Amino acid sequence: GYHADRWKKWLIANNSPTKAYFDTSDQDPFCMYNYLLDVTTWNKSNRRGFIKVKITDHAGNTVESEMNSEASTFQQYKRVKILTGFYQDIEKISKISLTFSTKTLIGPKHKLRILQMTLKSLNNPER
Repeated sequence: GYHADRWKKWLIANNSPTKAYFDTSDQDPFCMYNYLLDVTTWNKSNRRGFIKVKITDHAGNTVESEMNSEASTFQQYKRVKILTGFYQDIEKISKISLTFSTKTLIGPKHKLRILQMTLKSLNNPER
């Protein structure tokens, strides 16, 4: 890690191509475990909304991602990448669940049909 007041100078001085994501939790130990969700959908019409990710391990332990503050637009056969954060780390994932929401109380409910999905740990990229 980098000291909060010196990270930018260190990266610039070392010509590092690293992208830095800084996110903390309000719970001890104050770290977030970040994953990149890569989704390709096949809905014929565009969908705009939010995805919440829930991951479960073989022992039944479950963690749920924080909802992103910005809605994503999902188009047929277009890939969408979403950064998701969890308060706990799950090493061996056995199940991934997604919940799609438009955050509207009135109007029709829409489904998001997923053609392909990848969930990659940014904290542990070897997983």
